[in-house]
Amino acid sequence: MSMAFMGTRVAGVVNPARRGGASRRGAARLALAAALFALSSCASSVADMGETATPIRVAHLAREDGDAGALKTLSADFERRNPGYALDWHSDFREFEAGGQPVIGFVQAGSARVTVQRAGGGDVVSDPELTVGDVLLLRPTERLTADSSISVVFFTVPAALPVGLPSFVRPDWDERITDTPGGCAEETGAYRRILLTWMETVGPYVYHALNCHRVRITDSFAHYHPVEGGFDEFYLVQMAQPGAVLYTSEATNRIEDPTSVSEGEAARMIDKHVLEVGDLVYLPRGTVHRGYGGVLAQIITVPGFRPGAEIGVDHYLRAINENLGLTGEAALPYREASSTRAVVR
Repeated sequence: MSMAFMGTRVAGVVNPARRGGASRRGAARLALAAALFALSSCASSVADMGETATPIRVAHLAREDGDAGALKTLSADFERRNPGYALDWHSDFREFEAGGQPVIGFVQAGSARVTVQRAGGGDVVSDPELTVGDVLLLRPTERLTADSSISVVFFTVPAALPVGLPSFVRPDWDERITDTPGGCAEETGAYRRILLTWMETVGPYVYHALNCHRVRITDSFAHYHPVEGGFDEFYLVQMAQPGAVLYTSEATNRIEDPTSVSEGEAARMIDKHVLEVGDLVYLPRGTVHRGYGGVLAQIITVPGFRPGAEIGVDHYLRAINENLGLTGEAALPYREASSTRAVVR
């Protein structure tokens, strides 16, 4: 839009050539209008970059101190974005009591026979021992005791646990939980076990405030979960082969506009995170991500895994490579099988 400053009104400012006494006031107002316009333009350009409001966070729980500083930052970001939730890491403990909200725990280290003292009376005992990959569900004020030390990532959740949910969900022992290829592991025979699900047609244990599935990822498609109607996601790494990585990007909007991406921008577009056992990776809504190379992880979503909220971008990444002639190490990584069309799941 062109602006003529002589003999016209712009944003209610009178041309000083016609009102000499108002020249200083007019100049000040023009300066203010220009500044506001510039700020608006800057805000638009930042939004156009498509960066998520909260960056990706990684806490290395296997470190001696549990990577306390990184975990504190990760937890604070997650809790700020998700009111009513909390995240805690309890290492090498034998007793735990839920507070006034339900708690869902992911066993990350150790094995133990666990007893849950139910709020309504009576005890539930794990048989056999709980171990890595198993999930604990505690209702308010319930208490657990373990006969040996275990380490658990706990999520405090805002919604009551349905009556039908058990105290323990065990992917390798529960006959109702079977391999369900899809999502991050589509190959036939893939290890992908859905523990808490959004829909009863997908698994036996339905809960909407948090979903999780334990999956072995070798070559996931690149995707993100939209800010509106999507969900935050965690990778809790429980096994990792040499070379296992997680590719991520916060430049989602730019990826979805492949014809405008420059070679310099492409070089900074994708981050590569080498994965190790004990890594807890927080992926806020809107973050592009792709697991690759052999990682067994608990994939945890808050709130639940809503159908239609996995938006694939491999076809955009491929288009950027082709538009810029990027090959070899300069090429953006993508999954060939999902790069010829738009994929939404």
